[in-house]
Amino acid sequence: MPFTLPSPRARLHKTGLALTALVLTGALACGAQAAPPQSPQDTFGPLFEAVQTDRVFSDGKTFVDAVPREDAETIMQAWRTEQPQGRDALSAFVKRHFDVPPAPGERLPLRAHIVTLWPQLTRPPLTPPSGSSALAMPESYVVPGGRFREVYYWDSYFTMLGLKSDNRPDLVESMIDNFTSLIERYGHIPNGARTYYLSRSQPPFFALMLDLSEQTDATVRARRLAALRKEHAYWMAGEACARASRKPCERVVPMPDGSLLNRYWDDRDTPRDESFAEDRVTAAKAPGRPAAQMYRDLRAGAESGWDFSSRWLTDPNDLATIRTTSIVPIDLNALLWAMETRIAKGCAETADQPCQREFTKRADARKAAVDRYLWLAKESRFADWSCDDGKTTAVLSSAMLYPLFVGMASPAQAKAVATTTRAKLVAPGGLRTTGTRNGQQWDAPNGWAPLQWVAIHGLGRYGEQDLARDIASRWIKTVNVTYHETGKMLEKYDVEEQRPGGGGEYPLQDGFGWTNGVTSAILERYPNTLP
Repeated sequence: MPFTLPSPRARLHKTGLALTALVLTGALACGAQAAPPQSPQDTFGPLFEAVQTDRVFSDGKTFVDAVPREDAETIMQAWRTEQPQGRDALSAFVKRHFDVPPAPGERLPLRAHIVTLWPQLTRPPLTPPSGSSALAMPESYVVPGGRFREVYYWDSYFTMLGLKSDNRPDLVESMIDNFTSLIERYGHIPNGARTYYLSRSQPPFFALMLDLSEQTDATVRARRLAALRKEHAYWMAGEACARASRKPCERVVPMPDGSLLNRYWDDRDTPRDESFAEDRVTAAKAPGRPAAQMYRDLRAGAESGWDFSSRWLTDPNDLATIRTTSIVPIDLNALLWAMETRIAKGCAETADQPCQREFTKRADARKAAVDRYLWLAKESRFADWSCDDGKTTAVLSSAMLYPLFVGMASPAQAKAVATTTRAKLVAPGGLRTTGTRNGQQWDAPNGWAPLQWVAIHGLGRYGEQDLARDIASRWIKTVNVTYHETGKMLEKYDVEEQRPGGGGEYPLQDGFGWTNGVTSAILERYPNTLP
C-alpha cells in the first residue's frame, strides 16, 4: 500500500491525543487518579433509555458505539426540545445527531464509503516492465477503476475535486506532477497512460488542475507553467497551416472570418488498438466512405471524451455517420480559453509581459469567435459548429454549460443558458447529457458526473444557486439510491429512471474515480444534500 500523509484533521487529532497523554501522565505522577470517562448511559440518560427501550436498533451495541456529532449538552437540549416519540422519530433524531456504525450487511454512509475507495484506486509510482503498453508514472496516482487500469486525462480533474475535498492534497500534487512529466516527455497529456493513447489527448483540463494546487514553490510553479504553454502549443500545432490554407489543419479550424477555433483530432487514421474489431465493424457499415476517415473520426470522438454521442453524428442513430473532425465543439474551446487566460495570468506573475500580452490577445480572440459562431441568442444556448454545413448543429447538449463553468460567458448569456437548462436538460435524477435516445452512452438517458459538476459550478458562479443546488440534489439522490441498492459507485447513471446507466462499447464500470470525486465535492459544497 502506498505511503500517505495524514490529513490536517488526523494530525490535529494526534496532537490532541498527545496533549491528553501529557496531562494524564502529569496527574498520575502527582498521585492523582484520573476520573473514568462516562458511559453512553451516564452521558445521555433519558435519551439512552428511550433509544434502547424502544429497540431503535436491533443490536443494542449499535447506539452505544455511535459517535456524537455535537457535544452532549447540545444533543440533550435538542432532545428535550423535540421530545421525539416512537422508534421512527427516535431513529431520525439519532441519525441527525450521531454517526451510527453500520450493522452487518448494511452500507456505510455514501461519503464514508468514498473515503474507503481512494486507497483501493490509488497506485504507486510505475516503471513499466519491458514490452508493457503502460507509460511510466513517477508519482502515485488514482485510476478510475474497472477496466480502466491506468490514469486518464480528463477523468483525473474530477477525481482531484474529491481528493481535495477528502483531505488528500498530496495525491492532487502527485497527479499534477505526473501530468507535468507526461507533457515534458510527449508534448501533451495523452488520452490515458498507455502507448496506444499517445496519438491523441482528451479535453484539456490541466490548467484547471493547477487551480486545485496548493503548491507555492516558485520553481515548481514555473515548471508547471512551462508545461501548460507546451500543451497549448500541442493544441495549436496546426495554426500556421490553417492560416495559410484557410482549411482545418490538425486540431485548428479557421472560421469564415479567419479567426481560429479548435476541434478534436487524432494523429492516426487506423482502428483504435483498444477497439480494433469494433472500429472495423463500424467502417464496414459505410462502404462508400474512406475507412481512414472513419477511423480518424472515431479516434477524434475518443479524444473528445464523449465516445460516442449524437454531437458527432450526421444521423443520430447511426455511428457510421460519425464526423467528429468536422465539428468545432463549444466545450473544447471554452477549456482552451481557460488555458489561455491562466497562461496569461502565470506570465503576469513572473513579469513576462510579452507572454502575458500574447495569451491575453489569444483568449480575447477566442472569446470573440465563440460569441460570433457558437452562441445562438435566439435559442438561448451555446452550440457546436459544423464545418460541413457552415452553421451550428441542432444538437442541444450539456456541453453548452462549459462557458459558464470556466467564466467565459457574459451574465446575459449565463442567464439565458440557465433558462434553457432548466427547461430542457434537468431530469428527475440530474442533468441530461442530450435529449437524444439512440443507444450511445453520451446521450439520453445517461447522466455523467463531470457534466453535473460543470453545470453546478458554472451556474453557481453566475448566481444561479437554486438551479445549481437542484441539479446537485437530484444527482446525489440518484448516486445514493444506486449505491445503497448495489453497493457500487458507477461510471454513469440513467437520470430518467435513477438507476445504473447503459449504452456504449463496453459493460458498465464501477469504481469509479470521477463519480467519487464529484460526489464528495458536491457534498462538501452542499452538506445537507443527502436525506
